[in-house]
This record gives sequence, C-alpha cells and structure tokens, in this order.
Amino acid sequence: MLNESPFWRVKLSFGRIAQLPRSLSEAEIRGLLVQAKQSHSAARVPRKRAVLARGNTQRDLINHYRPLRNLALVDLLFATGMRVGEVSGLNLEDFGVAESVFRVKGKGGRDRLAFLVDEQSRRIQQEHLEFRSGIASSSHALFLNASGARLSTQGIANIISQFRKDAGIERHITPHMLRHTVATLLLRNGVDIRVVQEFLGHASIATTQRYTHITKDHLVQVLRERHPSLGLRSIS
Repeated sequence: MLNESPFWRVKLSFGRIAQLPRSLSEAEIRGLLVQAKQSHSAARVPRKRAVLARGNTQRDLINHYRPLRNLALVDLLFATGMRVGEVSGLNLEDFGVAESVFRVKGKGGRDRLAFLVDEQSRRIQQEHLEFRSGIASSSHALFLNASGARLSTQGIANIISQFRKDAGIERHITPHMLRHTVATLLLRNGVDIRVVQEFLGHASIATTQRYTHITKDHLVQVLRERHPSLGLRSIS
C-alpha cells in the first residue's frame, strides 16, 4: 500500500487547442461594405467648408462627420487588415496621403507600413482625412468619437455590429474578423504566405500558417466540385 500517489509530482500538458481564425464569407464582407457605403450616401455628408459656412456648432460638425468616419473605418479594416487597436491608435500624421500609406504602431512595438492599393479606398481615406482635419480637437487621433476624443476599440466594434444588423447578417461579427477575412482571401488568391505575414504584421510565420487550414478546406471543396476525374468517371 502506498500512502500517496507516485504521480502527484507529474505535470501533464496536452497543449493549448489552437482556435482557427473566424472569417466572413465573400457575400458577408460584401454586404458589410455595401451597407457602410449606403449609410454614407444616405447621410449626404456635406464638405467641410459647406458645414462651417452655415455656422454649425462643433457638435453638428461631428454629427455630419460620423457617417464618413464609419465608412472609412470599415474600408480601412478590410483594405489593410489592421488590428482594431491599431486603427484606434492611428493619428492624423500617420496617414501619408501622397504615398497612400499608413504608419502602423504594431503589436509588441513592431511598426510597419500599410498600403492602400485600391483607388476607391484611397478616395475614401483622403476624404475622411480632409473632413477630420476641419474638426477642432485636442486629440491627434485620426478617428474621433461623438465627444471629439479618440474613438475606442469598443466604439469601432459597436459600429461594425450596427452595420452587421443593418445588412441583415445574422451571426456576430467582430472587427478582427475583417482582418481574418482579408488574410484568408489573399491566400486563396495565391498570395505568398510571407507576403501575408508582412501584411498582417505577424512576428512569426507560424501565426500566419493558421490561415492555411481554412484555405486547405476551400481547396478540397473546390476539388470535390471541379476535379476532372469526376467527369471522366461518368463516361464509362
């Protein structure tokens, strides 16, 4: 008889279960972007000078600014794959208009550049910067809340949530899912994983490789639907 278990000092570790990134379908991301554009168009945001010429208050200016800000936020999250904290932390001087590039203060002090390669995204971000520059604020933040202070990560999440509801998308969507979505679509489109790693600002390629599980599932699904052997077997 033993008075105690011989295994009481043994520590077992089965490792942490790696959670695969959740991404949106192409229809869902398209619906989200369309909803943001429609909300902006419906508001008919006047240009900075037109608003100021009417003698509107600072609060009125912020209210006119909000639909454009929301569109710029959704567009930027998908166009650059930034983390929500990185977007919230952007300052006015971080957007280089001439080069269409953002200087991003990345996770763990790893700064990087985020490029806008789509002409529509460039127009949206430039229009937002122009309007934002006309709002007097003690904050240097690129994106402002209703009080004229820096827009928080929770504020960005609320904006995404509202667009999700307005677009009729049933499942819960977080800002980070836009980052996962653009990464997944880049890999599906044949972009080298090292490029995606740099795009996302990952310190390790192992982090980026999580997305390959999703793209492999897509590959298998496409092969099951379109592999030439399927047609050949029906000949006999």
